[in-house]
Amino acid sequence: MSRPPYTDYFPYEPYDHQREAMDAIGDALGDGRDVLFEGATGTGKTLAALAPALAYARAADKTVVITTNVHQQTRQFIEEARAITRQTPIRAVVFRGKLEMCHIDVDYAECQALREATRDAVDLEEDREELAERADALEGEAGRGAVMDELTAVESELEELEERTCDHYRANLREDTDPFYEWLFDDVRTPEQIYEHAGEAGFCGYELLKEGMEGIDLAICNYHHLLDPMIREQFLRWLGREPEEVVAVFDESHNVESAARDHAARTLTETTLDGALAELEEADDPRAGPAENVVSAFRDALQETYDEALAFGERQAVGDDWEDLSITNERGRDDLTLAFLEAYTGQGIHGDLDSAVELGEALDEQYQQAYKRGETATRKDCRLLTVGRFVDDWLRDSDGEGQYPVVSVRDAGEGVYGRAELYTCIPQRVTAPLFEELHASVLMSATLRPFDVLGAVLGLEDDPVELAYGPQFPEDRRRTYAVDLPALFASRRGDPEIQDAVAGTLADAVRFTPGNTLAFFPSYSEAERYHDMLDLEGPTYLDRPGESAEGLKRSFVADDDATLFTSLWGTLAEGVSFDGDDARTVAVVGVPYPRLDDRAEAVQDAYETAFDGGEVGWRYAVEVPTVRKTRQALGRVVRSPEDFGVRLLLDERYTRRGRREMRKYSVLEAFPEEERDGIIDIQPEKLRFAMLNFYSDMDAWPAEPPTP
Repeated sequence: MSRPPYTDYFPYEPYDHQREAMDAIGDALGDGRDVLFEGATGTGKTLAALAPALAYARAADKTVVITTNVHQQTRQFIEEARAITRQTPIRAVVFRGKLEMCHIDVDYAECQALREATRDAVDLEEDREELAERADALEGEAGRGAVMDELTAVESELEELEERTCDHYRANLREDTDPFYEWLFDDVRTPEQIYEHAGEAGFCGYELLKEGMEGIDLAICNYHHLLDPMIREQFLRWLGREPEEVVAVFDESHNVESAARDHAARTLTETTLDGALAELEEADDPRAGPAENVVSAFRDALQETYDEALAFGERQAVGDDWEDLSITNERGRDDLTLAFLEAYTGQGIHGDLDSAVELGEALDEQYQQAYKRGETATRKDCRLLTVGRFVDDWLRDSDGEGQYPVVSVRDAGEGVYGRAELYTCIPQRVTAPLFEELHASVLMSATLRPFDVLGAVLGLEDDPVELAYGPQFPEDRRRTYAVDLPALFASRRGDPEIQDAVAGTLADAVRFTPGNTLAFFPSYSEAERYHDMLDLEGPTYLDRPGESAEGLKRSFVADDDATLFTSLWGTLAEGVSFDGDDARTVAVVGVPYPRLDDRAEAVQDAYETAFDGGEVGWRYAVEVPTVRKTRQALGRVVRSPEDFGVRLLLDERYTRRGRREMRKYSVLEAFPEEERDGIIDIQPEKLRFAMLNFYSDMDAWPAEPPTP
C-alpha cells in the first residue's frame, strides 16, 4: 500500500487522529474546499494542517501561506517548518513588516521614496559607467564632446539624488546576493536572523525577502498580509502567485473575525483635517477652493458633533485613550453626516470632493518628487488626499448595512480633539472576497466551534469540511469544576456578599493548589478588585493594561505558589503557554462578557439583520466569542500528556443547575458537548476537598498538603 504524500512532510510518527485529519485536509484541498479544524492543546494541529497542505501544493504547483496574529505561534511555525525541511527540503520564508526590518528606521512612505531614488541612482551609475567607457573609446575624436556633455548631465543628476538614497538597498542592486539566498534557504530563518545577517553584509533584508519569495513552498506571516486587501495584493505579487494559486492556513482562527474588523476600519482624525487645510492655504491651484469647501465643512462638523455629544463636565474627564461618543439619531443619518451636510456651502459636494482627491493626488506626487530631488528632508504625506478619500467613503458607506459610523475623542495633553471612524460590524466585507479568491483555506484553533457561527460571520461558502478533536491527554490528569457561586452579572459585582463568596472560593483554590494559580476576570478592574481583597500567603501579580505582560509572565512562572490576576480580554488568555509548574490551576471568574457599549450593540444589530434572527445578534456577537475566550483561558493549563491541573469556572451560569433554572442566562450549552460532559458541578465549600484529593492523587504536594 502506497504511503500518503503528506508523510514526506510529517517529521514524526503521527497519531491516529492526525492521520485522520491529514487525510481529510488533503482530500479537501484537492477539491478546493475550505477546512474548519478545531483541535485541543496537544492534538498537533499545526503539522496536521501543514503536511497535507505542503504535499498538495507541491504536486499542484501552489504556495502555502500560514498566518497568525500571535507571536508565540510564529515561533512554533518556524520550529515545525525546520523539522519538516530536515526530512523533505522546502523553501520557506518568514515575513515580517518593513518597520521591524529596516536598518535606517524610516516609515513606509519615506522608504518607498528612498527605494525609487536609489533605483534611479543605480540606473544613472550604470549610464555613467557606459558613457565613461564611450568617452575613453572616442579619445581625440569629434563625437567625444557630446558624450562628455551627456556624462556631465548624468553626474549632476546623480549628485542631486545621492543624499536621498539607501546604501543597504543600493547594495542589493549592485552586489552579488546569491550567497545571501543560499544562506536563507539552507534553513528556515527567523526575521531576527535575517535582519542581522543582511545588516552584516550591508544589504536590506526586507527587500531581499521580497525579491526572493517567488517560487517558495511556504510563507509564514502575520494576518495583515492576507486580511488587508492592499497588502495582500503586494504580498501575492512578491510570491509570484495569483490568489487561486495559494493555500492559506489560518492559526488561532477564532481571532480572524475581530482582526478583519480592525483591517476594515477607516479613521480620520481632526489633526489630519487641520493638516489638509494647511496644505490648501499654500496651494496655488484652482481646485483648492472647492476642496476647502468640503474639508472645512467636515472639520467643523466633527468638532460640532463631539462638542454637542460631551455633556457638562465630560470634556475634562477625557483621557489618553480614544473614547466613543454616540452619534446615532432617529433621522436616518448619523449626527456627523447631518452636521456635515448642513455646514457645506459649496456648489456641489461630490464635485468638490473630486477636486479634493485630484488635487491631493497631484500634491502627493509633488511631495514624492521633492524628496527624490533632495528638496525636503523627509517624504511628506499628503493630508488632503487622505481626507478626500475618507470623506468620499463616509458619504457613500456610513449608512450602509453593517457599517457603524463612530466619533471618538481623546486628550493627549494638548486639549480634546476628535476622530471619525467607519467601523465594519460584519467582517465578511474583508473575509468573504478573500476566501472566495484563494484556492482553499484551513482555519484552525483550539476553540473554533460552533462551526456554523464562524462560517456565517466570515462568509465561508460551499460546505466547508469540519474537523474537531478534543483533548488527547489522559482524562484522569485534569479536572474541570463549575463552582455554584451566584451569577456575577455586572449589576451584582458590587454586592459585598457576592464579593466575599468569590474571594473565599478563590482563596481556597489558591491554598489547595500545589503551585501557581491563574485567575481570569471580566475586566482589569475586577482583577484589581480581587487582587486587593485577597490576603494570600504566596506572592501575587496583577496584570495592568498598558504594561508588559511578557515581563509579568516571566516573573510569575519563575515564582512558587504565586497567583496572577488578569483580564480574560488581555494578552495572557491565549497564545501563551503555561507548561507544567508554570501554572497548575486556572480560574475563570464569572462569565466575562465584554463591555456592551454602542459599538458592541451595533455589531449585534448588524448580525440580527444579516442573519435574520432576534437571538442571533447576542449569540454571534457576544456569547460565542466570550465562551471561546473562556475555553482559551482554560487551555492555559494541562499542556502535555505528563501535565496535570484543575480548571475552575466560578459562576452558576456554568452549572447544570444553572442550565435548568436560569435558561437563557446559562452558558453551558455554548460549550462543545464533550467539554460539557467533562465539567463537574461543585458547591463552593466542597472545592477545597476536591482539589486536595485530586492533587494528592497526582502526588503533587512537595510536603504535607494543607488541612481543609
